Amino acid sequence: MNYLPLPISVFFLGVSALALFLFGKAVRGSKPAIVLSLVWMVLQSVIAVSGFYLITSTIPPHFIFVVAPPILLIAGLFLTGAGRRFVDRMDLKWCILVHTIRIFVEATLYWLFLYKQVPALMTFEAGNLDILAGVTVPFVWWAFSAGKMGRRGLFIWNALCLLSVLNALGRAMLSAPFRFQRFAFDQPTVAILHFPFVLLPAFIVPAVLLCHFAVFRKLTSSMSLPQ
Repeated sequence: MNYLPLPISVFFLGVSALALFLFGKAVRGSKPAIVLSLVWMVLQSVIAVSGFYLITSTIPPHFIFVVAPPILLIAGLFLTGAGRRFVDRMDLKWCILVHTIRIFVEATLYWLFLYKQVPALMTFEAGNLDILAGVTVPFVWWAFSAGKMGRRGLFIWNALCLLSVLNALGRAMLSAPFRFQRFAFDQPTVAILHFPFVLLPAFIVPAVLLCHFAVFRKLTSSMSLPQ
C-alpha cells in the first residue's frame, strides 16, 4: 500500500468507533450485539494487518471472508424467530440517525482518492452520491417525528438510501483488484484490503444495511412504531 498520512487512518478509526456507537444506540445497547461487533472488528483488523486480503487472484478472493459472514448473519436475523424479535426491538430513531456516518465515510473515500487508494467513481464527484443519505438524515427524522412525513415518505427515503449504499458497494467490489474487476484498472479500490479501511465493508456497510432492513420491517409491521 502506498504511503498514507497517519491522520487518514486515525480519522477513519474515529469514524469506525462512531459507527459502533451509533449502531449500539440502534440495537438499544444490546451487549451481545455490541460485543460481537467489536470482536468482529478486531478480528478483521488482525487479518487485514496480516496481509491475507492482499491475495486477490483466487476465486473466490480471500475478501469473501469480509463480506460473507455479515450477509449470512443479517439473513439469519430475518429468517429466525429470535432474529426477528431482535430486529423488532431495534430503535427506529437510531436506525435512521445511524446513516449520518455516511457523511464521514464519503469524506474518507475522497481523501483516499487523493492518495490513489480508491478510484474517482467511489467519490461524490463521480456519481457516488451516498453522502446525500447522510446529509438528509436530520431533516428526514425531524419531518417524520413531527408528523410532516408519513410512513410512505420514510419508506421511499429508506429505499433510495438503500439503493445508494448498494450502488457504492457494487462500485467498490467491481473496481477492486479481483479476478472479476470491471472498472478503474488504472486506480483500483485497494484501501479496503488494508487496516483500518477493511472495517468499512466488514462492519460499517453491514450495520447500515441492517438498519435499513430494520426500518423496512418496522414500517411494514402492523404494530405501532416504537419511538
